[in-house]
Amino acid sequence: MKASFSLIFLLFFTVFSYGQETKYQIKTIAFYNVENLFDTINDPTTFDEASPIMESKGNRSEAYWKKIENTAQVIAGIGKEKTHESPAIIGICEVENRAVIEDLIHNQHLKDSRYGIVHYDSPDERSIDVALLYQKKYFKLLSHKRYELELYDTDGKRDYTRDQLLVSGYLDDELIHLIVSHWPSRSGGEARSRSKREAAAALNANIIKEIQSQYTDAKIITMGDLNDDPTNSSIKKVLGAKGKKSALSKNGLYNPMEGMFLRGLNTLGYRDNINLFDQIIISAPLLATDKTYKDYKMYQANIYNPRFLTNKKGRYKGYPYRSWSYGNFTGGYSDHYPVYLYLIKAL
Repeated sequence: MKASFSLIFLLFFTVFSYGQETKYQIKTIAFYNVENLFDTINDPTTFDEASPIMESKGNRSEAYWKKIENTAQVIAGIGKEKTHESPAIIGICEVENRAVIEDLIHNQHLKDSRYGIVHYDSPDERSIDVALLYQKKYFKLLSHKRYELELYDTDGKRDYTRDQLLVSGYLDDELIHLIVSHWPSRSGGEARSRSKREAAAALNANIIKEIQSQYTDAKIITMGDLNDDPTNSSIKKVLGAKGKKSALSKNGLYNPMEGMFLRGLNTLGYRDNINLFDQIIISAPLLATDKTYKDYKMYQANIYNPRFLTNKKGRYKGYPYRSWSYGNFTGGYSDHYPVYLYLIKAL
């Protein structure tokens, strides 16, 4: 609680140091698995008919617009406690296409934020994609690119999965590189599917190396539903993310979610297990080495889990209040909690 009050003091009041006033600006960077945000239109070129909304026996249109409303409400609240607005930048996953994202950002909760969209249709078998939303008044888009993750089953058949999305641009006047991804699931079991997530981690690491080869002291944020916890081999060994700042090299990656996971915090639950699959990992140049904050640095990372996002009864009691169960809309939000971090900078 003391840390929370000191943050409020630091960011919303004038700070006096050595006879000088210092004010800070703050931005929220977030990630959210929005859980099967699909429209009600059957696309014959994809396998979208297997989505929960297409299998639903209720009023699909009503469910769709309530799902849009709920998702927008959640996004609007992430980090708002400190910034008084929705995230400056947010990565999302489990969206079907650009049309559903357009409906999302034009919802009453988000329309004033005037989000821009970066999205590609991925080759995923279930037709689910990742995307990045950014407030145009804060982030100036420079470039974007997708990286295809090529996976093959033991019989040599291609396993089509999500792309990884790289977006570069200026947050105010600072160049930031953001990677959004949704790594392969644990279908078939954690051990049997592990190599696929390690391949996703290797691709993520190569994207980061590519950025660092072009930009000295690159500020990189990689985020996503990684379908692994911060202590799994894909993140610890292949990606090389560290949970302790003291262990970082100059171009190293810091994972603030590792400490949260070791303290028992989570972003989802499944079969009586809790996991922290949703993560935001940053490169060393985004860590503060002193208290001057002359450029954007990470101040704090969090899980957004207000009470209304948690199921209060039934078989999923205590888990995130999911929006789909047995193919029907529950009126809930998502089976994942969002994660976010604050970047701060002295004015």
